[in-house]
Amino acid sequence: MLRLVTPESSGIQIPVRKNLPVFLTESGLRTELKKLSGVDAVGAEARVAKLSTRSLKKETKKSAINLAISMVDLTTLEGADTAGRVSSLCSKALRPDANDLTAPSVAAVCVYPDMVATARGVIGTSSVQVASVATAFPSGRASLAVKLLDTKEAVDAGADEIDMVIDRGAFLSGNLFKVYEEIVAVKEACGSAHLKVILETGELVTYDNVRRASWLAMLGGADFIKTSTGKVGVNATLPVALVMLEAVRDFAEEYGEVVGVKVAGGIRTTKDALKYLVVVNETVGATWLTPDYFRFGASSLLNDLLLQRSKQQTGNYARPDRFSGD
Repeated sequence: MLRLVTPESSGIQIPVRKNLPVFLTESGLRTELKKLSGVDAVGAEARVAKLSTRSLKKETKKSAINLAISMVDLTTLEGADTAGRVSSLCSKALRPDANDLTAPSVAAVCVYPDMVATARGVIGTSSVQVASVATAFPSGRASLAVKLLDTKEAVDAGADEIDMVIDRGAFLSGNLFKVYEEIVAVKEACGSAHLKVILETGELVTYDNVRRASWLAMLGGADFIKTSTGKVGVNATLPVALVMLEAVRDFAEEYGEVVGVKVAGGIRTTKDALKYLVVVNETVGATWLTPDYFRFGASSLLNDLLLQRSKQQTGNYARPDRFSGD
């Protein structure tokens, strides 16, 4: 059971969490965040540029492709989503290649809250997780009461994971405590479900802001920090992923809590995915090279991974229509 502490300045109850400090005031939170060093932007970009040139030997590449498949959050977040489309996507998540049962399942299926029950009905008790976006995705522009109801409905419908989006307006205007309190409250509403906090890094302007938002999310109790909604012009990039990976590494060293990273938006090819895996390996190491701590949020990436997997196994490319178009 969590012991609750109620700050005098707020109606939100802050759960006392193992190993993590609890901030009851804006000043205490700001003092903690001021400890963060600035990001060397030139150095970060140069490092990922260098790592992007790495080539993988054949057997290593085969393993990396299988690993990448197992890290995919297969996603459909469209207004035109139907129960049939979601069911089809879930079937593909369970058996990505219907002609090759050795292909690994993906990590999760990510849908809107009203489609969670449909997804759960297909996914059942398999290893594939049911994830749901919540908290007024993708804008984050809603009252806390609405965000918590959004989260509760998704969890009650069977979501294993919640992808919440922070209020970027509050963050960019300096109201960091509001962002922190909302993350804490949503984490509490998740119950046993894991919480992924979407930073929408394309709107945060600087790498320093990405680092600060990463720590803010983790201090609030995030199980994962996620780059993007996939609904803005600039989504995941390798330098941003590097900054976030360094943040989770440093956070683990500081508090003993391992937090995952999810990159989402614009990652469509196997070549791109493998670059991210190299950056993960070289920055944080094997601990994060698992679906438990690294994910790709994608819709089209999976098909390319399956095509490249087939090429590695047979020496020939399979017909693209071998894999469903979902």
